Amino acid sequence: MKVFRNALVYFAGEGLKRRDLFFGEYLREEAQGAEEIALPEDAIVLPGFVDEHIHGAGGADAMDGTCEALSTIAATLPREGTTTFLATTMTQSPAAIERALSAVDRYMQAPAEGARLAGVHLEGPFIAEKYRGAQALEYVAPPEIEVFDRYQKASGGHIRICTLAPEREGAQEFIRHLVRSGVLVSVGHSGAKASDVMMAVDAGAKHVTHTFNAQSPLHHREAGVVGSALLCDGLDCELICDCIHVSVPAMQLLVKCKTPRRLILITDAIRAKGMGDGESELGGQKVFVHGGEARLADGTLAGSVLPMNIAVKNLTERVGVPFLDAVDCATINPARALGLDGEIGSIRLGKRADLTILDRDFNVVMTFIGGNPVYRR
Repeated sequence: MKVFRNALVYFAGEGLKRRDLFFGEYLREEAQGAEEIALPEDAIVLPGFVDEHIHGAGGADAMDGTCEALSTIAATLPREGTTTFLATTMTQSPAAIERALSAVDRYMQAPAEGARLAGVHLEGPFIAEKYRGAQALEYVAPPEIEVFDRYQKASGGHIRICTLAPEREGAQEFIRHLVRSGVLVSVGHSGAKASDVMMAVDAGAKHVTHTFNAQSPLHHREAGVVGSALLCDGLDCELICDCIHVSVPAMQLLVKCKTPRRLILITDAIRAKGMGDGESELGGQKVFVHGGEARLADGTLAGSVLPMNIAVKNLTERVGVPFLDAVDCATINPARALGLDGEIGSIRLGKRADLTILDRDFNVVMTFIGGNPVYRR
């Protein structure tokens, strides 16, 4: 048993309170003989961050298709306060996707230390060619239930989110099948019209992948994916809050239309995260990282190198979202979307002791996963 004495803690439903926080693997009632963990005076104890859309970090990528790569990502993420993540795949060959999914299944049976892998975000191949972004054109594929079922089997049943283009033929029945399978459907890499998106919502879609990016924009004669995301109260919206992928005014518009409860911060990070400037790789394509931007040779944005604590900082200081609302966008909101909010995403008795400690400048001081310290600055 451990304890933070008189710590400033974000308690769900109460806000920031100075209290003693007791925890083992889970958050507990007061107990005698607990080991006291000293924190800096300006430390703020928060729930661990949840990144539902991340390809890689620390030089490794989920598409490497190895447990070693997943272990590297898991070991890297606590430096930015992330305690739970989804391994995000890309549009590559069916064999490469199955290899990556099989690695997730093996890894989850015997996970290494670090951030907890909660499953897979299948980003493609069921997307639109025109809006593929940094995804490989030759492997873009139509939505086919049999193909998805093969992928789900390879993953050991661990696919939690599937990004798709709902305007593609057969997408409506495909979406219904995913929903029946317990998979969260996310509209993304799509040129859909508003009518396509609304049909997808009727079929069970509840999510939008990296809102504003790689999707049909808002136009006064056709609302597109962006307009539908802003309009539809039932859609949660992912956001890459690096102030590169989306401008500050556009993010402010998103917040104004959706409210922070419907906003989910993601990093969409690639293997170059944490590796500094230079040449990297994404889906077999060269990526060039400079000044916090990751781009293909033709200038196309290729994911990000954004740390989650900086996403929270940007949402607070640049976009103007209140601090605790911004924290929710990286914690309870993704946990709720994934159906994990009974275990993680907020600080309540009985929940896992996945904790991120920030200072007043948004630097990560310490990270705990299941009550164990996994990172200390």
